Amino acid sequence: QVQLVESGGGLVQAGGSLRLSCAASGRIFRTAAVAWFRQGPGKEREFVSAISRGGGRTDYADSVKGRFTISRDNAKSTLYLQMNSLKPEDTAVYYCAAKQASLGVLPTTIRSYNYWGQGTQVTVSS
Repeated sequence: QVQLVESGGGLVQAGGSLRLSCAASGRIFRTAAVAWFRQGPGKEREFVSAISRGGGRTDYADSVKGRFTISRDNAKSTLYLQMNSLKPEDTAVYYCAAKQASLGVLPTTIRSYNYWGQGTQVTVSS
């Protein structure tokens, strides 16, 4: 069992930065691939970024490449998302997700993940 709690969302102007955190409880974090997804107003939930259980592999949606950086601290059971050069279209509720996975495995689809947080709101004003 894993519980995920996101934090760090808020209101920021376009061009600004935010750092999201996702604190995980439970023992599987170190053996889990973890990811960020987001759901904008009136849109479907979409993949943002993922990181493998050892941190050696990462993946990003094209829309955030070069602006967002995913990282994890297994000692603290925490996932991060550094978001720079934010745009109004980044406005969404951001969710972290986790799934037990083998080394090097990096799921990027919603259906692959079985643990989800409640989400944190990110609003980017123009």
